[in-house]
Formats: sequence, C-alpha cells, structure tokens
Amino acid sequence: MTGGGNRCGTRTGQRGGIFSRLLGLMFLIGLLALVYFVRHPLLRLAGGFWVVDESPAPADAIVMLGDDNYDGDRATRAAELFKAGWAPRVVASGRYLRPYASVAELEEHDLTDRGVPKTGVVRLEHRAQDTREEAVEIGQLASSRGWKRLIVVTSNYHTRRTRYICERSLPSGITLRVVAARDSEYDPNDWWHHRQGIKIFTHEFAGMGVAMWELRHSGVQTAEGSLAWLAGVVGVA
Repeated sequence: MTGGGNRCGTRTGQRGGIFSRLLGLMFLIGLLALVYFVRHPLLRLAGGFWVVDESPAPADAIVMLGDDNYDGDRATRAAELFKAGWAPRVVASGRYLRPYASVAELEEHDLTDRGVPKTGVVRLEHRAQDTREEAVEIGQLASSRGWKRLIVVTSNYHTRRTRYICERSLPSGITLRVVAARDSEYDPNDWWHHRQGIKIFTHEFAGMGVAMWELRHSGVQTAEGSLAWLAGVVGVA
C-alpha cells in the first residue's frame, strides 16, 4: 500500500509540474502577443522619450549645438527663436574640421541665410569631440561674457542627453532651457520604419549610457524652474 501511494503521489506531482509549465508557457505566449499588438504605441513612447522641448524664456544667448543635419534644422529653430526676441544673439557652436575651417562657420552661414544678422551671431569654434566637451566650451564662453541664462537648441532626439550633460557641465547658477528642433531624419512617431531613425535611436541609447557613466559623480549645477528665469528677468530689468 505504501509503495502504491508513493507512485500515485509521484504521478500527481508530475502532472502538477507539467500543468504549471504549460500555464507558464501560455502566459509567455500571451505576453508576447500583447507586446506585438501594442508594439507601435510602445515604440512611439520609446522614440519620444529622448525628446525634451521646453518653453523658451528671455535669455542672454541662444546656443545652437554643432553638427546640424543637411537641412539645417537646428539653424532654422535657432533663427526662429532669435526673431521672436528671446535673446539678442545666437552662438554658433561647432568643431574645427581643418585648421582653417569649422562647423561653426557653416552654422553662421545657415543662420544669416535664415534672417539672423551677422552682428547677432557669436561664432564658437572648438575641438570638442562630443556633447560633454562642447558643453564645457559653451560654459567657458558664458562665464567670460557674464551670461546667466541660456537657451540651448539641438535636434529633437538629442535634447534629453543634452539637458542631462549641460545640467552637470555648465557653470553653477546658469539657468538653462533646452529647445528641440524638428529633425528631418528622426520622427519619434515612426523612427523604427527608417534605417537612419533606428541608427539615431540606438546611438542616443548608447550615448546616454556613456554620459551617465562619465558624469556619475557630477550633480546638477544649473538653476532650475520658471522661478529662476523670473528672477533673472527681474534682475536684468
């Protein structure tokens, strides 16, 4: 009787194990089916995660980050902000391509083509190799000019990483606004349909990881919130 009872218990345990594994498999299949059916909203959410587009406010300078795309979308947005009166000047930030030529020169040309007078463009030429190094160059320029409020313009997909880096790399007390420029090569709503969109998305994913690692010991230094902007405006007035 004891032997028969053990065999019965063993068979019951085996059936229970098979049933549990079957339930687990069915749950996994259901989860994968759910992800498949909601993949587009999830991909749109992921694509939009990189985009930070803050409302502009009066500033000492609009800073256009280097390496604009072929269509000059960053220059277009920076020129719009300048002509709307948000700042009296635009900084064309760009790395040297040769000892005698720089990205900043091309940006200056794009800005003047879009209605910014040459006297309203400050060319910032440097040897920065990435956004973090560029932010340091911008911070040095801001300190030398006594600027306390900056609007930074960059491509939509680049804004979250830019804000993260600039908050930790610009001089303490600077008030920052990051404004997105639409980008003809990256649409957050359908980036996965295009090779260039996929490349940009994965580049930002990796770039954000590198930035977080490199700045892991750095805290936020820039002033935050609309009250800081209001205080700056009142102070200037």
